[in-house]
Amino acid sequence: MNSTDPAAATTPPSPLDPTGAMLAFLVLRGWLGIRALLAGIEKFSAKVMVQTPLLNADGTPDASGAIVEIQSKVYGISHYQALPASLQQKLADEPLLLSFLATPFYSVLGYLLVIMGVALLAGLFTRATLFGMGVLYILLTVGLILLGQDAGVAWLGIHTGLIAMALALVQHNRFTITRS
Repeated sequence: MNSTDPAAATTPPSPLDPTGAMLAFLVLRGWLGIRALLAGIEKFSAKVMVQTPLLNADGTPDASGAIVEIQSKVYGISHYQALPASLQQKLADEPLLLSFLATPFYSVLGYLLVIMGVALLAGLFTRATLFGMGVLYILLTVGLILLGQDAGVAWLGIHTGLIAMALALVQHNRFTITRS
């Protein structure tokens, strides 16, 4: 850098490379979107037992007619469960949680995660989606704090930190459907 150049003295260095910042934001947006989408979809999964005929080595059903049960993972609206029943019961027993809000929260949790994940991946209202996702993770953190689930609290804290970082970088948002 030439110390006699007046332009060099008045132009501060850029704290972020614009291309790097855009790529950093896209990585965060992609990861957070996939994470929310798949976490939401998993709320609609269940493990079911399926009975199938026992097969011989050649792939034909065994002559004895024996049946085996195989556990299979399936997805569907009818399998929706926001939280495992045991966790819901522990939260219901917690006096600091507002029990009248629990049922509506459980009813929308999976749907919200799916919607936020899709919105983030598509670039729909990115800033508002990130903020909503941050609020949702804060609400989930409250329940885990009250249950003494420190590992889950830390895990959600990392997610919330990533969301805060994405919000700080949102000015570098590209490849979106809406600009906000």
